[in-house]
Amino acid sequence: MNTKGYKMQGPWGIRFLTNTFMASMGVLVFWLLGFLIADIESIKGPNLAAMELQGVEFALIQRNDQIAGQIAELNRQIASKQVEQSLAGDSSVNLQRTINQLMELQKLSAQNEVALSDQEKANLADSLRLFLASQKQYQDSNKSITDLTLQKQNLNEEKWKVEQRIQLQKQPVLSNFQELQHAHRLKLTLYHSLILVPLVLIAGFLLLAKRNSIYFPLFLGFGVATLIKSGMIIHEYCPTRYSKYVVGGVLLIVVIRLLVYFINMVAFPKSDWLMKQYREAYERFLCPICDYPMRIGPRKYLFWTRRTVHSILPQREFTGKEEPYTCPACGTHLLEPCPECKLTRHSLMPYCEHCGAKKEIAEA
Repeated sequence: MNTKGYKMQGPWGIRFLTNTFMASMGVLVFWLLGFLIADIESIKGPNLAAMELQGVEFALIQRNDQIAGQIAELNRQIASKQVEQSLAGDSSVNLQRTINQLMELQKLSAQNEVALSDQEKANLADSLRLFLASQKQYQDSNKSITDLTLQKQNLNEEKWKVEQRIQLQKQPVLSNFQELQHAHRLKLTLYHSLILVPLVLIAGFLLLAKRNSIYFPLFLGFGVATLIKSGMIIHEYCPTRYSKYVVGGVLLIVVIRLLVYFINMVAFPKSDWLMKQYREAYERFLCPICDYPMRIGPRKYLFWTRRTVHSILPQREFTGKEEPYTCPACGTHLLEPCPECKLTRHSLMPYCEHCGAKKEIAEA
């Protein structure tokens, strides 16, 4: 078995399952790393509320809460009085309409020299009494609202002063909390580094050292999951002004490494890549070196490209004898006699299609 370089082989179903389980392994590794990171992040840091209780006078906090409760109660009373005032105002409006109607009726009666009945006089007197009572209730509610509003303003002013004193006492507590929080984040970053950095180094080593192994999908799934999780942790815990340089530097190194790899692949291709290049070129009747059409047999007077080779078909089948052929554009020997069976074989392919004789193909 050829183990010189890893290459996905086998039936389509096996390749699909291999890729599926490789992706599943990456997801599981990412998941497990997430559990591990979550356990690290569950380490409790400094508690700002507890520090404020220790650094701020309890009497101030208690007084502030007491004032807040009194203001809330005043707001409730003001709202209740406003409802009463609104009802009294609506009642006064209705009574005013009734009184106007009765006064109009009295005026008409006087013009017609007809006296009002005792019931109509009683209704007018009751309406005037109720109207005056509603007006008094309206005024009383308005006075209560004014008094409550003044009390609320006094409490708000006192609350502002108390909060100013609390803020002055909170400033050193907040500064101390920020220092402790920064130290806590550094501690978490250290714990993350102790776990993720070795895993990243191991993943990078395995991806480079085992890239030709048949178990490369295992290392690939593990490496990709580890790198993604590490990148997320760097983005979360490194300050934005620094993380962009870290991420940019890592991406630059990766791009440079890939660029060098592909340049070397083109300049110094391995045998597997050469065989793939040669095989695809022979299948399209093109020179594997310069892509010039191989005008042999019934294709001698045809023209085609890689894209049109399957649509340009010869008019008749070739029944003649294949002969050695050299590319007229670059001079590469493409067809030559086989040393074993003496029949014409592909010069750049490792095996003779007639007798199976093997030929060593030198790497470029």
